[in-house]
Amino acid sequence: MSDKQDNDKLYIVLISVHGLLRAENLELGRDADTGGQILYVLELARALAAHPDVARVDLLTRRVIDAKVDKSYAQPEEKICDGANIIRLDCGPRRYLRKEVLWPHLAGFIDRALLHVRNVGRVPDIVHSHYADAGLVGARFAGLLGVPLIHTGHSLGREKQGRLLAKGMKSASIEEQYNISARIEAEEIVLGTANIVVASTKQEVNEQYAEYDNYQPSRMVVIPPGVNLTRFHPPDGNETGSDIDQTISRFLYEAHKPFILALSRADERKNIASLVHAYGQSTQLQALANLVIVAGNRDDIHEMDKGARQVLTELLLLIDKYDLYGKVAYPKHHQSDDIPVLYRLAAQGKGVFINPALTEPFGLTLIEAAASGLPVVATNDGGPKDIMSYCKNGLLIDPLKIADIKRKLITALEDEARWQAWSSNGIEGANRHFSWPGHVQTYLDHIHKLLKQKQHTPDAYPIKSRLPTVDRLAFTAIDNALSGNEESIRDLIALLKKRGRHIGFGIATGRGLASTTRFLKRMHLPTPDILISSVGTAIHYSHRGQQLLEDINWSRHIDYRWEPKALLKVMRRVPGATLRPNTEQSQFKISYKIEPGVTPTAREIKRLLRTQDLHAKIVITETKYLDLLPIRASKGLAIRYLAFKWGIPLDKILVVGDSGNDEEMLLGDTLAVVVGSHSAELDKLRGKPRVYFAHGSFAQGIIEGIEYYDFLDEIVIPNDEHT
Repeated sequence: MSDKQDNDKLYIVLISVHGLLRAENLELGRDADTGGQILYVLELARALAAHPDVARVDLLTRRVIDAKVDKSYAQPEEKICDGANIIRLDCGPRRYLRKEVLWPHLAGFIDRALLHVRNVGRVPDIVHSHYADAGLVGARFAGLLGVPLIHTGHSLGREKQGRLLAKGMKSASIEEQYNISARIEAEEIVLGTANIVVASTKQEVNEQYAEYDNYQPSRMVVIPPGVNLTRFHPPDGNETGSDIDQTISRFLYEAHKPFILALSRADERKNIASLVHAYGQSTQLQALANLVIVAGNRDDIHEMDKGARQVLTELLLLIDKYDLYGKVAYPKHHQSDDIPVLYRLAAQGKGVFINPALTEPFGLTLIEAAASGLPVVATNDGGPKDIMSYCKNGLLIDPLKIADIKRKLITALEDEARWQAWSSNGIEGANRHFSWPGHVQTYLDHIHKLLKQKQHTPDAYPIKSRLPTVDRLAFTAIDNALSGNEESIRDLIALLKKRGRHIGFGIATGRGLASTTRFLKRMHLPTPDILISSVGTAIHYSHRGQQLLEDINWSRHIDYRWEPKALLKVMRRVPGATLRPNTEQSQFKISYKIEPGVTPTAREIKRLLRTQDLHAKIVITETKYLDLLPIRASKGLAIRYLAFKWGIPLDKILVVGDSGNDEEMLLGDTLAVVVGSHSAELDKLRGKPRVYFAHGSFAQGIIEGIEYYDFLDEIVIPNDEHT
């Protein structure tokens, strides 16, 4: 097939940052981060690659180099099938991390994703993020590329927070354990950015997403999840005697009895304890069936993360409390290929599958069970409600009521004729409504419709510039960084002139263009090669060393959901916020002076704007200035756009900052310098491997940072590994 033919087809990038993800032998249930989402994105990649409209699918995830996990997760690239690959990107420490502590490292993931696209040599047509952390990555990554973003939440932070509060967990404990505020804010950002949000169920759209400030149902579509029906099918007689059958049988006194199958991660939300309470309190249920609980893989419970350790310890204590030995199987290990066999074993013995989770937005296991001919008892929430309405193969329960769980399980097991009808219904319903080809066709129909309103992409346009001849770039802020000491400014300029023939020089400032050019003239500074002004909302290039030419593509790129008139109107209601002079305003920046203690917090202002379907970044500087910017604009994003556009790796870009509006610019793969004359807002960046805190102030600190990184010669990059 020719390149032209391939380019006529879609290139799709999927992002799933956390979890242990590989093409074969998935370790589903290993921990709270390796569950149904991992299987979903992998099967989606396979199904997309098989479609004739798709040329290439890349599934981006985090690379893990850790003796505690399999070495396959350290491979930079792995083939899923023809046309689809897993691409593993370095992100933070090498070791495996739970998702709640990944937030500080995501800027590096974005930078490496941009580098991957440059290596591919083609900008994707669509970026599709999965879960909140990938959503935050996807919002910035797709924005920099100028391509549409699709997002699937899988589970939502506000829903989880509400359930945990209802169970009596304190807000401080929820925050400490789950970093829930970072997750919810990421979800708000992606909801305000995504072109399409894919949900599994109507309930997810109408109830769960409705809790968010950025709730816009017009941008949400319901596409029921798919299932690989080549793996999940009714019993064929080959299940008895299998390895997993023998593993389960060794737990049970009467292994021939039907069994109640529960299959999930060892996660508190999965509500395994309530199931054991229901079984342990019912002699009738114990007489009807055994209980089989497959809750991930484990070697030593003491070595598992806190959440899984608590769940499994409680499971063992409850089995002991109700004296269920010989009636409950709880195997330590299983393989990915054992899962379909488990469903068929349960179906062969006229058993039942149960999902008693407190919340279930997705419910992939229910579809797998249905396709295997196994009736279902499941929580009355989200995915199960929709799936059961299609398949009509079981009963819904209130997961908080032990008596309801007992009663529904007994009903499902004691009537063989009803069991047989449910089994047949499930097989037919799963095949009719939840096949992967059907899922992908609906998915691609939405994509093709979206791409008809194709957005501008950040392609370079010809500008007479020295940028194509440089191999590195240095950017500095102005106030308290470049300005402050005229003698050190002269020393810096002399150093760059003497040794910087191959170095491009740029300014990245919160000042407007007019204010910046006046500063340059007053200090007798040459026109920079690149000028990023107004907190990243404008990019200009030096033309023949004097004239400044605007990057029109950047302006088009950030003019996305930017409604300045409506923002100004709403901001009139904000106490203590006073518009600054016209010299501080621009097309893409609305600037206010604020009164600490009077003006609401940035979080409160964001919420006010979101409830009006307005979208803006809020940047607060020195606790007295507040800027509203387009959601695609910032100094950090502008620098990454330039790196992508001009083909300069981020680890060959030096950035110098001094205040809070420089923070995003200083994070990620760039080589960052914080001058000694910085504001206290940046002290939280101390200890970051690529953020050097200079002792010298103003331009002397810039010179010190250049020497620290040996930026004019070989460039020395600090070790990113930190534990």
